[in-house]
Amino acid sequence: MLHSRKIYYLLIALVFSATANSQTQFSMATDLSGIRSIKKNQQYWAVGQTVHTHFHITPVDGAYAWIAYYSRGRFDNTVTATAKSTATFPQAIVYNNRAELRFKHISIGWKHYLKGRSNAEKRLNIYGMAGFGLLLGSVTNIHSANIDTANYMVPVSSGKSHFKRLTLDVGLGIEAPVGGDIYMYFEGRSYIPTTDYPSRYLLVNENAPFTVNASLGIRILLY
Repeated sequence: MLHSRKIYYLLIALVFSATANSQTQFSMATDLSGIRSIKKNQQYWAVGQTVHTHFHITPVDGAYAWIAYYSRGRFDNTVTATAKSTATFPQAIVYNNRAELRFKHISIGWKHYLKGRSNAEKRLNIYGMAGFGLLLGSVTNIHSANIDTANYMVPVSSGKSHFKRLTLDVGLGIEAPVGGDIYMYFEGRSYIPTTDYPSRYLLVNENAPFTVNASLGIRILLY
């Protein structure tokens, strides 16, 4: 866990050192998102909000930083508890696990305009983004049956826990000026887990949670 923090702080230092000695323009942005977790056995819908800071080192290239918050996503899994001893009866118990998962996401990276520029006054802009992030999640599991864990092995623990993931973040967006240094944008993003950090409270740990989202927001060029 400490290792993930060190990596994130190093990325922050690299972004700000790249902008420190440049004639950088500055934007703030915020959006509302619909998010879909697409990992098998961990599929759900949620909504969220993202707040962005953009450093436009040139009109077509720059750094970004954002923090995003998402609502709870709910999903159910049918799972099986298996007996630890051959003398235990029954040897297996099939039950339902109802899970609630939510997370915050912090990301820093690079933004490049494929068409247009960050300070365009009339034209439509198209841009791409890539960066690294830190996903801070929590999960709550409720079992439909009381399982004696002294006698049975369960695939996922009951109760609440927290977890972390480092992510590779990619996105593609389109924006249009609406006047007064204000831009409306539509953006598609995905947070791709690059670490697993197994948790007994997640039925699926590998490459999870794997999400895609669509966002609609406003960017304001402040300087």
